[in-house]
Amino acid sequence: MGSEALIVFLLSGVALVAGANFLSNLISHKSDNPSKREPYECGMETIGPTWVQFKVGYYLFAILFLIFDVEIAFLVPWAVAFKEIGFVALVEILIFLLILGLGLLYAWKKRALRWE
Repeated sequence: MGSEALIVFLLSGVALVAGANFLSNLISHKSDNPSKREPYECGMETIGPTWVQFKVGYYLFAILFLIFDVEIAFLVPWAVAFKEIGFVALVEILIFLLILGLGLLYAWKKRALRWE
């Protein structure tokens, strides 16, 4: 029973995506205006080459920022409800912060935080 359910689930997912794409193409408005085909960034013509390579370090820095920024979203509700949750929550958040700290230490050792 398990494999049949998985196959039905996957096929229905593929059918829903294909149906949504087909329906979108069927009822969407088509425009032949050349300005509609131009890439939009800020409304101005680009100056110089548009395909500029960025260093991987910038992406690593941004991803690390997002990771630690999202973790704050977990810490704030925990701090608000700490009195009701009790000692178990303190141990869990300490484990959570330890794992987060190990991730920061790993990034530091790999020099992902250096801005060069």
